[in-house]
Amino acid sequence: MSILIKNIIPILEAKWFGTDSDAAVDTVSIDSRSLQNSSQTLFFALIGPNNDAHLYIKELIAIGVHNFVVNYIPEGCESKANFLVVKNTLDALQQFASYYRNLFHFPVIGLTGSNGKTIVKEWLNFLLSPDFNIIRSPKSYNSQVGVPLSVIAINEKHNLGVFEAGISTVDEMGKLEKVIRPTIGILTNIGSSHDEGFQNLEEKIKEKLTLFKRAEVVIYQKNSLVDNYILPTSKKFNWSFENEDVDVFVFKKEIKSESIILYYKYKGNQFTLEIPFLDSASIENAVSCLMTLLYFNYDNETIQARMLLLYPVEMRLKVKNGINNCSIIDDSYSSDFQSLKIALDFLESQKQFQKKTIILSDIFQSGLANEELYSRVATLIVSNNINRIIGIGETISAFKDKFANCITYKNTAEFIADFENLEFVNETILIKGARSFQFEEIVQLLEEKTHETVLEINLNAISYNLNFFKSKLNPKVRIMVMVKAFGYGNGGLEIAKLLEHHKVDYLGVAFADEGISLKNGGIHLPIMVLNPENTSFSAIIQHQLEPEIYCLKGLYAFLKIATQKKLKHFPIHIKLDTGMHRLGFEEDTIDELIATLKGHDTVYVKSILSHLATSDDLKHREFALAQIALFEKLSSKICTELEINPIRHILNTSGISNYPDSQFNMVRLGIGLYGVSNDPSEQKYLENVGTLKSVISQIRTISAGESVGYGRKFVASRTTKVATIPIGYADGISRAWGNGIGFVTIKDEKAMILGSICMDMLMVDVTDIDCTEGDSVIIFGENPTVSYIAKMLHTIPYEILTSISQRVKRVFYR
Repeated sequence: MSILIKNIIPILEAKWFGTDSDAAVDTVSIDSRSLQNSSQTLFFALIGPNNDAHLYIKELIAIGVHNFVVNYIPEGCESKANFLVVKNTLDALQQFASYYRNLFHFPVIGLTGSNGKTIVKEWLNFLLSPDFNIIRSPKSYNSQVGVPLSVIAINEKHNLGVFEAGISTVDEMGKLEKVIRPTIGILTNIGSSHDEGFQNLEEKIKEKLTLFKRAEVVIYQKNSLVDNYILPTSKKFNWSFENEDVDVFVFKKEIKSESIILYYKYKGNQFTLEIPFLDSASIENAVSCLMTLLYFNYDNETIQARMLLLYPVEMRLKVKNGINNCSIIDDSYSSDFQSLKIALDFLESQKQFQKKTIILSDIFQSGLANEELYSRVATLIVSNNINRIIGIGETISAFKDKFANCITYKNTAEFIADFENLEFVNETILIKGARSFQFEEIVQLLEEKTHETVLEINLNAISYNLNFFKSKLNPKVRIMVMVKAFGYGNGGLEIAKLLEHHKVDYLGVAFADEGISLKNGGIHLPIMVLNPENTSFSAIIQHQLEPEIYCLKGLYAFLKIATQKKLKHFPIHIKLDTGMHRLGFEEDTIDELIATLKGHDTVYVKSILSHLATSDDLKHREFALAQIALFEKLSSKICTELEINPIRHILNTSGISNYPDSQFNMVRLGIGLYGVSNDPSEQKYLENVGTLKSVISQIRTISAGESVGYGRKFVASRTTKVATIPIGYADGISRAWGNGIGFVTIKDEKAMILGSICMDMLMVDVTDIDCTEGDSVIIFGENPTVSYIAKMLHTIPYEILTSISQRVKRVFYR
C-alpha cells in the first residue's frame, strides 16, 4: 500500500491541515507505543472510553510520524504534521478500510458466529493455502478496530481473503460488512456469547447475518431462524446432523480411539471423512470447513488427505520462564507477516531484558516476492531493536545477508543439533515459526523445567479490567496499581510490564525488595513502597523507589539518611491514619509532622494518602465517610501549612466503585485488576485473569469400604474411580478445601476432592466423568472461582490468590 495524503482526503471526507499533501503513506497504525511507527505511517487517533490517542501525538511527531487522522489537532501541534480532521476517527478508519477493500476483486470468505470463528478461519487457511495466496485476520482480530486493520493488510499478490467478524450488540455488523464485503459467508455455531447485547436469539441471528447481505453463498448448519434472514440474492449451502433436506447430511458418526469418522451424503452420493478430533465443537468446525471445500469443488480424496491433518489451534501468545534467566514468548504455531508485526509489538510490551532475540522460520503467505518480503522483515527487526536473529528454513537462510547479527539453519533439526553451542542468558526470546517447523521442540529446549501445574494469566483480561476501572474515574484522576505480593500471586514483573505499556501513573508494592526486583527487571514507572522498614531506606534511595512514611520515628530515620546522602527534594508519601488503625500519622501528630517537614528540603511530599477500612461493606458507609472527611481535613491542613499541592488518594478497588465522589487526585487499584470484586453486580463485568491448572497423574478404581489419603478421611460407599492430581498444600491449596468441601473441574464437570489434601497431591472422584490420565484439570478459574473458594473457606479472595506457591509456573498469554 502506498497512497498520497491528498488522495486520502476525499476518501475520509476530511479537512486537511498540514505541511505536505503529496506525502505518501504505506502503513496504518492505531498504537502510539508501536516501534513500527514511522514517517510513512498514517496514524488514526482513536478515542476510547478510557483513552484518547490524541494525547500521544506530540510524542509521535517527535519520533518522526507526520501523518494523522484526528478529531481535533492537539494544542501546540499545528503546522508540525499532516492532519486529516474528521468527525469520528473510528468511522474514518473503517471508511479507509472499505475503500481499500474495494480495490481488490478476489473471493473473500467472511466468518461470524458465537463460537469457532477463529478456529475455522485458521483451518481454512491450512486447507486452502496449497492452492491460494491467502490474506486472513491475524489472531482474533474481529472487532470494529481489528477488522479494518486486517483488511488493510491485503496486497496485490493475494487471491483469497478469510476474515472473521465479531459483534456484541445491534448496529455493529453493518459497519464490518462494508469493510469485509464477503463473497462467501460462513456462519459458525450460535451460542450464548454476548447474549446481553440482544433482546433475543432472533435479533442476534438477524444482526450476524447482516455480514452476508452481498454474499454469493452462505454456508451454515440448517436452522429455521437462519433460513428466515438469509437474503434471496444469496445461495443457501447448508448441512445437518438430523435433517436430510439439506445439501450435506451427516447421518452417522463412528468414534475411533483419537479420531471420528463422519458418514455424509452429498449430491446423491455417500462419502466418509475422518477427522482427528472427538469433541462436538471441533466436529462442527470441521464440517464448516468440509462445506467450504465442497463449495470450491475439491475432490473427496484431497478433502480427506488434508482434513486428517487438522490440528488444535493455538490462539494466544504465551510468556514463559526460560533457562538461564531468560523470558520466552511462545508464538510457535504461525509465521506470516501480519502476525509477526503483532508478535513484535507484544515482545516490546513484555520484554524483561534489554537484549532481545527472535527465532524465526520461513514466512509463508505474505503475498510478496521473497526479496521484498525479507526486506520488510529486516526493517521490522531493525525498528524493534532486535539484537539477534536466528533464522530457520531454506528461504530465510538465502536472505541471511539482509539481517545484522543473524545466524541461520536449514531446518529445526540443524538448530537443535547446534543448541549446545548457542548461548541464551538474560534475554527475551521470541519464538515465531510456522507449524511445519515444529518449533514446540525449541520451546521445550528453552523453557525452564517445572512440574505440570501452571497458573495461566490472561493479559487481555488484565487490560480489560484496568480499562473497566479507569472508565469510572473522573478526568485527570491518576491511577496507581498495586503489584505487591508477587502481583497478588499472579506474577509481579510481567504484570508491571503490561501496566507500564498501558501508561498507568504509579505502581505500589509492600516492601522494598519487591520494588527493587521490578526496577532490576527494567520497570521505569514510579514505584511507591507502602510498608518500608527503616533498614531498607538506603536501598530505596539507591533504586529510586519512593517510600511511604507513616510515623515520626520513620520520618526522622529517613531524614537522617537523606541528609547524610545530601539529597534534594527526594519524593516521599505521607500516610495518615483516619480509622484503619494499622499504619499512619494520627491527628495529634500532624503538627509535629508539619514542623519537621518545614525544616527540611531534602525531601518533598509527593502524595498524602490514607486507607479505608470498610470500603467494601456499605453497612459501614457512615464510618467510611467519616474517614474520608478526616482525610480531607488533615491533608488540607498539611497542604496549607506547607504550601504544597501533592497528589491525594484514599480509595482502593472497592472505594473506586462505592465512593466515586472521593477520588481526589489518584486512586489505588488492587484486586479488581485481577478480576475480583466484592460486589456481585460489578463482578459480572470483570474478566477472570488467573486459571490454576494441573493434569490427572493417575486413575484407579477402589471398591466400597476402601479409603483414600491420610487418616482414611474418605471411605468409599460404592465402587469409585479416583484421579490423583499433582498439586497440594505446598502449592498453596488450603487443606480445608479437602474432605468433600471443595472440587476441581474436569471435562466441564465437578470432581469432588476426596479425603485430606496432601503436600503435593490431591485426589478427586471421577466415577461419573469420562476422563483419562493426562487430561486437564481446573483448580480455580471460571469454575470454581477464587471468590467461591474464599466464601466456602470463610476467608477472602486475596488469601487464595497470594497463597499460590512460587513453584507453580506462571504462564502469561494473549
